[in-house]
Amino acid sequence: MGGSADAGTASRIREHMEVIGADGVHIGTVDAVEGHRIKLTKRDSDAGYEGGTHSGHHHYLSCGLVAEIEGDKVRLSANGDVAYGMLEEE
Repeated sequence: MGGSADAGTASRIREHMEVIGADGVHIGTVDAVEGHRIKLTKRDSDAGYEGGTHSGHHHYLSCGLVAEIEGDKVRLSANGDVAYGMLEEE
């Protein structure tokens, strides 16, 4: 069942939605959904818990981390600091 839930969630995620942690902390802004991953915009790469050390490339989050979609916000199941540590870089 998990795979179909991911696919349904991914289809509801749109460009420019804000991605926030379970605690409401801003993680990034959706650039696109690629497969089962959310691609975040590069402009958010300077933000976050690492003091801007991740600038200049895209970050990705698994759609499996999405807890719910609230209007124009994608809320994750993990708090911001944990979610930021789970970002994949490319």
